[in-house]
Amino acid sequence: MRRRLPETQYRGSRLCRVLGNPTAYQVLYCLMKQPRSPSDLAEEIGLSLQTISDTLRNLRNVDIVRYDTVNKNKIYYVKDSTLFSIFKEIETFVEKMRSKEW
Repeated sequence: MRRRLPETQYRGSRLCRVLGNPTAYQVLYCLMKQPRSPSDLAEEIGLSLQTISDTLRNLRNVDIVRYDTVNKNKIYYVKDSTLFSIFKEIETFVEKMRSKEW
């Protein structure tokens, strides 16, 4: 019989699944620099507004991003600055894997 994952591990797996999407990774990278609207993100990343909106919805569903409404525009931001250190650790790990140290 298969055991259920503890809630924290289950949520962690959902987060990893979302971060595995290159578009989500790009969106978060942009939002870590500064809050932006979906249209600003679409222009900067070079993808359709629909793709960016879908990605932002997925990121909201795993509770990574939030938005404020400013003059009828949604301005998205990263909910918790811990994500900055997570990205740094991921990228350090990837660089280590690519180097001869591995």
